[in-house]
Amino acid sequence: MLLRPMALIAAFAAATPAAAEGARDLCPDRPGLGTPACTVAVGDVVAELGIGDWTLEKDGDRRTDSWAFGDALLRAGLTSSLKVQVGWTMLGHVRERDRTTGETARLTRTGDVTLALRQNLRNPDGSGFSAAAMPYVTLPLGGAGVGAGDWGAGLIVPVSFELGALSVGLTPHVDAAVDADGDGRHLAFGSVAGLGFDLSDTVSAAVEVSFSRDRDPAGRATAWLAGFSAGWQPGADSQWDAGVNVGLNRDSPDLQLYAGYARRF
Repeated sequence: MLLRPMALIAAFAAATPAAAEGARDLCPDRPGLGTPACTVAVGDVVAELGIGDWTLEKDGDRRTDSWAFGDALLRAGLTSSLKVQVGWTMLGHVRERDRTTGETARLTRTGDVTLALRQNLRNPDGSGFSAAAMPYVTLPLGGAGVGAGDWGAGLIVPVSFELGALSVGLTPHVDAAVDADGDGRHLAFGSVAGLGFDLSDTVSAAVEVSFSRDRDPAGRATAWLAGFSAGWQPGADSQWDAGVNVGLNRDSPDLQLYAGYARRF
């Protein structure tokens, strides 16, 4: 049932004739904290998969380890500047441990489904100055403890500027985020700033800083993260990636490690 939206997108893209435009460079959403402004060319499909993601959070005597496996994203070009995407975490596992008593609780569930459209406003291939608007909605189809428990929505406005082998990106966002108790929504907002650079013809890297303000009724929080990520493209249509994020204050996860793969069809 959950795979049906992805299958529909793939079928639509396969049936859509390619536009008379030059081949675009592969521009996956992963890796990194930010979101690129580029869109998928009409008729193309890009499949992205988080092979493994691990997050560590320490709060007093409590330690929480979270894993996500098969964090999938399917993106398809509808026009030369508009794309649709479906995201789903196939499997999530959370382990909470009290370091004083040794008591441990575990949860293994599927995650929520996210639907989004991205309309590029300038330079959909991401060259030069590029900007886009991406509204999204999250459907509460995941299990308790891994899924949010209620629907959420938001707007992301990625902006980027290429300077030869360097690129500067900003990703401001505003969200109707799900309350911590899984019932209702509240305001959240923030932004990501990043600097990307090419290390060679096939290897790229980025350093980023993320700020987010969450106004949950259960307690407001401001999180700061710093991230480093790298990608290797063995060919024009695929990329392997890995990255690390480090929390910069007490409201942030302590450490995040991840790796993944993207393929254009």
